[in-house]
This record gives sequence, structure tokens and C-alpha cells, in this order.
Amino acid sequence: MKHNELQKWGWDEWFEQDITCGPSDSIARVAAVDREQFLLVDQTGIFRGRVAGSYRYRHHLAHELPCVGDWVYVEKSPGEEFGVVYSILPRKTSLRRKMAGNAIEYQMIAANVDVVFIVVSCHFDFNVNRQERYLVMVQDGGAEPCLLLTKSDLVEPAVLAEQKAAIRSAGITSPIVSLSNVTEEGLEELQTLLSPGRTYCFVGSSGVGKSTLVNRLIGHRKLDTGSVSGTGEGRHTTVRRELLRLAEGALVIDNPGMREFGIIGAENGIAQSYSDITALSSRCRYRDCRHTGEPCCAVVEAVAAGELSQEHLDNYLKLSEESSFHQMSRAEKRKKDRDFGKHVKSVKKNLRR
Repeated sequence: MKHNELQKWGWDEWFEQDITCGPSDSIARVAAVDREQFLLVDQTGIFRGRVAGSYRYRHHLAHELPCVGDWVYVEKSPGEEFGVVYSILPRKTSLRRKMAGNAIEYQMIAANVDVVFIVVSCHFDFNVNRQERYLVMVQDGGAEPCLLLTKSDLVEPAVLAEQKAAIRSAGITSPIVSLSNVTEEGLEELQTLLSPGRTYCFVGSSGVGKSTLVNRLIGHRKLDTGSVSGTGEGRHTTVRRELLRLAEGALVIDNPGMREFGIIGAENGIAQSYSDITALSSRCRYRDCRHTGEPCCAVVEAVAAGELSQEHLDNYLKLSEESSFHQMSRAEKRKKDRDFGKHVKSVKKNLRR
């Protein structure tokens, strides 16, 4: 099978092994999502599509529908400009969060991402706890994380050094790149991290400079950006996720800023992001130690000895509790839905008697 064009959009051997649902020439990648329509790209070019009614009928949950970065099977007749998506290929990696509000379900942010750049402003948005939260999401989905500290021109070098030290003292070992769109510091270093055919996603709060940064990488004003306020905080304007290919061949996804970022069922990501606490836990007296005051707790002892910060432990406990709570709530919701479905079937059966 020849996938020269698809390889330009991130296709690799990992996906090759999963071609079981249809012919290879019906494969496309989701470049953007506009409500119930998609912008798709395949070996012939870019076109629009929608999900088949039969697929939507069988898949009700938001994370089961195609998202930016997904590889999908599409039916499209020659000469037509519109295709129908009837299946999604397995995802190599995923970027997801708990849906905003009271809903206890996942929301897909992007799929099949190789590296996620966590964008944080040095000037107004710097928060180590928030960075740890993003790291949990990225590592739980299987992608590689990298921290980008933007607007470095707005802080003194000593402040920037303190911020990097705070990141390392929290046990974060991911690469860190500080940069400025004004002085262009760090932009060349960032570009050396981008490889052709690999997919990179930019996430962070509103106004930290994600779209401006992507525009610099693209080389022209592709994404709308807002003017900067007097405090250095950007006015966020990105309204949709979109997969774009740079001239050098790397693929990038910009994202709207996320104000609410809930974590659900992310035990693997938490274990990776807090590997120092995970390692200490093996030395606790009790296997199910919660690190909140149990006797002979190696984690609490490390905090007392100054080897681990209390803030780092508190954030670990907070994220673990949040993840477990939402996961339990999700399981309970699914059980209620199943019980209700059984009740409806029972009522219908009785009515037919």
C-alpha cells in the first residue's frame, strides 16, 4: 500500500497494522471540526465530510466521535466534494479532559498527537500546579510533553530562572523552552524540535500566545489573534482546533484556551507525572497508604525532611481525589443508565403481554 501523501499528514506503521475495516484509499485524517461537519484530508486533497447516521446511532458519547487528528474511513465517490465517515481507526495517543460543567464524560481535544506543548506565560499565567495538571492529561494520553514559557521578554532573567527552578523542584523533568515573540528568543530552539510528519499540539490558558506562536511557525497570519492588553495578557481569539502543516513538514494543532480543565480516570498520567511520589509510596508501611497521616508513610517523611514540597504533595492528593471522584461518578452514571435501559425494556415487555 502506498501512503506517501498520508505520511505527510502523520500516517506511519503504527496505523498500518490496523487497516482492517476498509480499503486503504478510503483513509483520511480529520483536520478540523465545525459542529457536525469535518474538514478531511486524504491522498487526493482536502474535502468536507460528516459522520454516517449508522455510526452516530451506535456511538452516543462525545469521545467516540471523530476529533481533530483522528484517522477515519470515508466513503466518497469520484468527483464528489463531500464524504461520509463510517469508522475511526484506533487512536495511538489521545488528549482529553472531563467535559465542562456537571457532565461526567470525556471530551476529546485531539488524537494521534506525538508531542504536546504546554504553553505558559512567564508574565501573568505562571502556575506550577496548573502545569502539573496539564502534564497529567498529556502523559495519561500517551503523548510526550514539553513546556513552553512564553513572553520571556516581560520578566527579568532572574525571575525566569526562579520559575524554571520551581518547575524542576516540583519533580517535572519534561523539556523546557523559554521564548518571546517580541525578541524571537527561543523560536529557533523550538523549530529544531519539530520533525516532518509528526503532530504537535499547543495547549494552555487563553491569552498566553499560542496562536501568535503558531502563526510565527507557519510564517504568515493564518490564525486570528487578538491585541495584547496593558498587562501583557493576550486577548484570545482561537475558536476551533485545526490541524495545519508547516512548510518544513511538521503538523501543528492550535487549541482554544481552556478555563475549566477537569481530570477523570487519569491514574496512569498521575503516576507518571508524580513519579517521585509513586517511588516513595513503595516504601510506605501500608500498600494502600493515602499519605495523609498514616504511620510510617515514606511520602510524609520526605516532606518533613525537606526532600519533597508540601505543595507538590497537596497537588498530587488533589488531582488523585478529583480523578477518582469523577471516575466513580462516571461508573455510577453508566450503571444508572444501564438500569434505566433494563427498566424500559421490562415495561415494554409487560405492555405487550
